[in-house]
Amino acid sequence: MSHHQAVAPKPADDPAFTMPALLSGLSLPLCIGGLIALVGGAFLGTTSLGGRFGMSVYLTAFMYAFTIALGSLFFVLIQHLSRAGWSVVVRRVAELMMVMVLPLAILFLPIAYSVWFGSLYSWTDAGYQAEHGVPIAVWSEKLRWLNPQWFTFRACLYLVIWGSTAWWYYSKSQRQDETGEITLTESMQARSGPAVILFSFCTAFAAFDWVMSLAPMWFSTMFGVYIFTGSVLSAHCAIALLCYVLQRQGAIRDEVTVEHYHDLGKLIFGFICFWGYIAFSQYMLIWYANIPEETHWFAARYPGFSSTFGPISIALMVLHWGLPFLGIMSRHVRRRPWAVAIWSAYILIMHFVDLYWAIMPEASLGAGGAVGVLSSLLCVIGMVALMLGLIITVGSGTRLIPVRDPRLGESLAFENI
Repeated sequence: MSHHQAVAPKPADDPAFTMPALLSGLSLPLCIGGLIALVGGAFLGTTSLGGRFGMSVYLTAFMYAFTIALGSLFFVLIQHLSRAGWSVVVRRVAELMMVMVLPLAILFLPIAYSVWFGSLYSWTDAGYQAEHGVPIAVWSEKLRWLNPQWFTFRACLYLVIWGSTAWWYYSKSQRQDETGEITLTESMQARSGPAVILFSFCTAFAAFDWVMSLAPMWFSTMFGVYIFTGSVLSAHCAIALLCYVLQRQGAIRDEVTVEHYHDLGKLIFGFICFWGYIAFSQYMLIWYANIPEETHWFAARYPGFSSTFGPISIALMVLHWGLPFLGIMSRHVRRRPWAVAIWSAYILIMHFVDLYWAIMPEASLGAGGAVGVLSSLLCVIGMVALMLGLIITVGSGTRLIPVRDPRLGESLAFENI
């Protein structure tokens, strides 16, 4: 619940709405350094531990950045769909992250290349069927879905739908900054329903294609929801963390208040619970049915079966669900911006561990030793730095809140009861 009182917004050209100078100066070094680290990490993994390992490391870093961008797109769509007023002052930060879907579409090219000429996905191996004793009739049905032509077409379709949706919403929001047209808000609200439906289908099927098909004989109808949940959770954390960093540098200090952090904290807490629920449900149903076609995926991640990924499975239960569940449950924590920022940063680290656990066991029975860990860290740090550099670059050319949104006054006056 909330109550509101009129608050006069600052002028649209107020310096508090511009990217802080210190961050603007970091954009180019972040982009260049990030690109070098990303390429270096993938190269190190490929030359030291083989093409499948190197590309799996790259896919993990790609999915990390991509899930945060997708979660941000979902956040923006849901705010328009629900006609939310509270979130207007944090929505531009989410918009800056959601348009990263466009550069990430270019960064998908190495993955698409590997489907045609590389070794990322085992279903592209000529000898997979014979080696794993898969009946020819079953394998031929699998290949109707998993073949380079159809895979590439679907990937292009997902990326076009996400990219065009993100750009359309971003450009309309930008235009409203200049014109203040209320019809733009109405237009964004009207299209948000169909956009969410398209988003949901694309996200689920991309999770099946890009991550689940790494183990081509495994299937879980919940896997799309599992990736979606991690996306939305990590996006809320990234929004809270980026707002906090911007405020520490002097931007949007009066606009984003304790009340907004409190609401973001509630959403983070909610999606921590939802992530735990989906993760447990997926495991419990497969464990209970105990069908070999389903259990082999978890066997590779099971304590006792895998010395590398077994402990990570335990760590995810305790550190991705248990610890943040207790940590951000309290109202007193959620009403302290620095505490919300710290927990957000922590959950973002655990989101990477979650994706690493989902992707890497199909590349190697172990983590590849020190070289494997180093290549994984180089790749993801490089990808994050590159994305941050691009976010700062785009953000430097716009205002950090939607200054003429018709609900801005409501957002500025927002209070939790």
